[in-house]
Amino acid sequence: MYKALFFLLLRLFILFNSQPFLVSSLTSPQDISALKAFKASIKPNSIPPWSCLASWDFTTDPCAFPRRTHFTCGVTCSSDSTRVTQLTLDPVGYSGQLTPLISQLTNLVILDLSDNNFFGPIPSSISSLSNLQTLTLRSNLFSGSVPDSVTKLKSLQSLDLSHNSLSGYLPNGMNLMSSLTRLDLSYNKLTASLPKLPPNLLELAIKGNSLSGSLSKSSFDGLTQLAVVELSENSFSGTLESWFLQLPALQQVDLANNSLTRVEISKALNGYSNLVAVDLGFNKIEGNPPVNFVSFPHLSSLSLRYNRLRGAIPLEYSRMKSLRRLFLDGNFLIGKPPSGLFGGEGPVAGSLGDNCLQGCPGSSQLCTPSQKPNSICKQAYGGRGKPMF
Repeated sequence: MYKALFFLLLRLFILFNSQPFLVSSLTSPQDISALKAFKASIKPNSIPPWSCLASWDFTTDPCAFPRRTHFTCGVTCSSDSTRVTQLTLDPVGYSGQLTPLISQLTNLVILDLSDNNFFGPIPSSISSLSNLQTLTLRSNLFSGSVPDSVTKLKSLQSLDLSHNSLSGYLPNGMNLMSSLTRLDLSYNKLTASLPKLPPNLLELAIKGNSLSGSLSKSSFDGLTQLAVVELSENSFSGTLESWFLQLPALQQVDLANNSLTRVEISKALNGYSNLVAVDLGFNKIEGNPPVNFVSFPHLSSLSLRYNRLRGAIPLEYSRMKSLRRLFLDGNFLIGKPPSGLFGGEGPVAGSLGDNCLQGCPGSSQLCTPSQKPNSICKQAYGGRGKPMF
């Protein structure tokens, strides 16, 4: 009887200890060391008792399974429970510096510390994360420059450092980041001009900085997949040349609130383009409204508001079947706006107000706000002749 009971208990012991959820974790010592250093760099009073970091208790192996009381969130491990592959913190206001020892997590694929209060520089040792595909440090207090070493992250696909206090130039070696498809550095304090950009970008966003100079073709050379460009609220100047809107995959462009003085708009190549929206508002663009916008077959939103445009609104604008939003307000346009903008199957929304137009129907929302005083219009045209306002 005792012998049978012994074998029964032995079989139960072997059975339960062979189940996956009870297998002991074998987390790499260097990963454990890195996680300890990471938590130690966070101010204790910024760690709420219910947060992910509060559950990091190193009396338990970080990759142990199941995680009932310790390491309940923030860390994801490889299938064999040996390496940390993802570090994604909850946005609860953690405050501290990003330790250079983060570089020991060499199997990390995702690092996301967004919407917290991390401060200080981004450590250059981050270049050791050779498997990193997503780096998101958005909405923190990071300062200093974008480290040159970030360009060594050959596997990186998405880089989001937006809404921080980063300053200085963009790294010159960014074009070496051949896997990068999404780059967002918006709302920092970055200066100078754009370097040569990563060749496989789909989305580029560097809004709200102090970038300057002209938009150089060499920066965008070879970007055949670039679909979204958001460079508003900077200090770009000079001419927006015709090559720009002819980038083959371009869909959305936002260059508002810069200091551009001229635009060259050529017809869409072979009458084909994916361009849907263009915002060139709040620049210093002079000349007549470019007629060649009508050659972009899918263009549905166009803003040239608050520039220095003169002359009449092209009649062709009213014949654009795709156009749904048109903002030309805040210029010095004259004459009578095309009647086709006010009716038809799909009336256009937007504004033609604050110009020098004549006969803009007061009943149409498109004509608000009211036109400029006659005296300002005469002054804009040098008081010579009789422009139609």
